[in-house]
Amino acid sequence: MGIRCIISTSFADIFYSNCFNNGMLPLKLARPEVEALIKDAEDPNNELTIDLPNQKVIRSNGESFNFEIDSFKKTCLLNGLDKIGLTMEKVDKIGAFETERSKLYPWLDGASMKVPDVVKMHKDAPIWQAA
Repeated sequence: MGIRCIISTSFADIFYSNCFNNGMLPLKLARPEVEALIKDAEDPNNELTIDLPNQKVIRSNGESFNFEIDSFKKTCLLNGLDKIGLTMEKVDKIGAFETERSKLYPWLDGASMKVPDVVKMHKDAPIWQAA
């Protein structure tokens, strides 16, 4: 399953954004809370629970720390959505848009959309001459 959450007092902006892009939760907690969790980690039998829906970090002794997270990013993590997944949720709307755009502005389809299956060539074209 790998690492699913990183807890710290702060993160660089790019790293923070990339965590969400890779399905990982970067949690910012206050220094005393992080230090308590580090102390807990000294005992390998301690377990830590991240309750993302309720935005809580729950220690093995039952104490919990609340954390803030953007609601959109939270929804994406809970539903396993990355940027491609978000786009695929709109595939019907994208298809409808593309169909309508092609009707209204066919010149925007580009050359790759207009190439015929068979290209007629002159019978004397150099391609037909043996090497």
